[in-house]
Amino acid sequence: MILGSALALLASAIKHVPAGQVYSLHRLGKPARLLQPGVHMVMPLLERVAHKINLAGQVLRLEESMADDAHDVRGTVYWQVLEPERADAVIDQVDQLIRRGAIAAMHDEPQAGEAADRRVLGTRMKLALNSALRERGMMVTRVDLDLA
Repeated sequence: MILGSALALLASAIKHVPAGQVYSLHRLGKPARLLQPGVHMVMPLLERVAHKINLAGQVLRLEESMADDAHDVRGTVYWQVLEPERADAVIDQVDQLIRRGAIAAMHDEPQAGEAADRRVLGTRMKLALNSALRERGMMVTRVDLDLA
């Protein structure tokens, strides 16, 4: 029984981080360090993996209704984490950040209700999203819009 518990505790102290990911390790509920790809030892019961941050490109599908306009925003936003140490604090809310930023960018766009070029609108939305996300360690790489 004691040997089994000791082996379980030892097994929980070993963390394997796959390539293309970074694990955010928290000690007693506060950020402690980032685990880069590879095998790492952690202090069981004191440290836990809070976030598994994927460094590869991510995709977010947008299907938002504009409340005061006669059109909807549909499209795809491609983004990635560049600085996991900065992104760790907001990684759980990144989808909401991108959705809110996309809606705000469309509200600020004077041609959004007209038959404007989707590429131009996508480029402007990308710039607007990047101004908010870069300080959080993330970047939008591409925006493909379908205006309905």
